Amino acid sequence: MTVTRGPAGAALATEITDILVAHCGLDPDNAARTPDASLAELGMDSLALLELQAVVADRYGARIPTETGHLSIPAVADLVAEQGDPPDSPEPVDPPGHTENSIVIDAPRRLVWDLTNDVANWTDLFTEYASVEVLHRDGNTVRFRLTMHPDPDGTVWSWVSERTADPETWQVHAHRVETGPFEYMRLHWRYDTTPDGGTRMTWVQDFHLRPDAPVDDRGMEDRLNAGTREQMAIIRDKVELIARRRGLEGDDDE
Repeated sequence: MTVTRGPAGAALATEITDILVAHCGLDPDNAARTPDASLAELGMDSLALLELQAVVADRYGARIPTETGHLSIPAVADLVAEQGDPPDSPEPVDPPGHTENSIVIDAPRRLVWDLTNDVANWTDLFTEYASVEVLHRDGNTVRFRLTMHPDPDGTVWSWVSERTADPETWQVHAHRVETGPFEYMRLHWRYDTTPDGGTRMTWVQDFHLRPDAPVDDRGMEDRLNAGTREQMAIIRDKVELIARRRGLEGDDDE
């Protein structure tokens, strides 16, 4: 088994762990208890490994094989490190855009899940969307068009996205089908129960802007962080009001 050594290697292994937690549903406590376990032993299935492969390619420009279930996290970090910039390469390019925001909602996880994944009624939940048009459904996957209210310049932004919900793990993976100014935009939502029976909702966005986009990745991070936090607070207030009206208390995952 190959083990990444040194501070840089340890930092990269930590980053790979963070990717697995944020995008693939890895239990961080389990990973910490068994640092030399293989990805398969940590519960990563083929879909999780495909997601890891995609995120690593986007973030590091590295290619890892799909069949990596037999490798440990340090071994995956080694594969990524081996594809690092050669000594005479130009200055490294800034990393792609990444945001992660969470909010605690004083409502049962089931209610938060149901309301925030009811895409057809997002105009009742978000204040930034003028309309939602569901284009196709296939099981837990929905493709839809979002249209925003006009921005201060009068521009109306609209795009098609696709979301796949996994109610067994309380996670959602999504991406923009019509990417517009983005080369890609991937989203990951997680729902965790808090000790007092509330719900911590987390939104992760990984993206990269096209060279001709009006802002760069860092500028878009600022915009997305501001808008996400504003919309999360609005959603929290609306969901908590619904929970109070229904007399719901504590966690109810059933």
